[in-house]
Amino acid sequence: MFEDLKQAALDANLALKDSGLVILTWGNASAIDRKRGVVAIKPSGVAYDKLDLDSIVVVDMEGNVIEGALRPSSDTQTHLSIYRRFPEVGGVVHTHSTYAVAWAQAGKAIPNIGTTHSDTFHADVPCTREMTAEEIAGGYELYTGDLLAECFGGINPMHTPGALVRHHGPFTWGRTAAEAVENAVILEEVAHMAYLTFAINPGATMNPLIIDKHYYRKHGKNASYGQIPTPGEE
Repeated sequence: MFEDLKQAALDANLALKDSGLVILTWGNASAIDRKRGVVAIKPSGVAYDKLDLDSIVVVDMEGNVIEGALRPSSDTQTHLSIYRRFPEVGGVVHTHSTYAVAWAQAGKAIPNIGTTHSDTFHADVPCTREMTAEEIAGGYELYTGDLLAECFGGINPMHTPGALVRHHGPFTWGRTAAEAVENAVILEEVAHMAYLTFAINPGATMNPLIIDKHYYRKHGKNASYGQIPTPGEE
């Protein structure tokens, strides 16, 4: 019934494994069908080499399983919160990639200090605030998504498609699940580069004019990066 959506989620999860961003059963990817109000997501605790189309779980926007025999990811409510709050998002990814997690554990945003960062993330990649005891006890996964959204009061979440959950790790998103995976790969790279940069020069900064130049030449309405599509092709 939801074969295309499940395939998109399966492909994204397998791409995460191939990227080297996940080991064991750590991390997950999901895809949403907004017209039907359903999300396909990795099952909880299932190894990536055991995943197939039948193992992908489909839930409604409240997290109720409507297709699949397995339990959905323990991060399902976080994914759903992101989808509810960011209506342009079509796919969400969570990993425990090393350098992004290191920034999250340190409770620090990843500063935009280079053009590699600027090409995909216009602003610093934010890190959530400390979660309260009431939030931890009263709906940890749901509040995790709320805290992520809280970081974007003045930031377009599609211009900076990712954030760090303090003590936990990164979530990224995109217009598709495949794009969310690509953003997870980029996030880990810029986290690594920022770590190395500050080891060399703790006072490193970035020119905001260069940030805008690099972001908008790739994503602006007059973007010059890449090739002009042939008519009829995307």
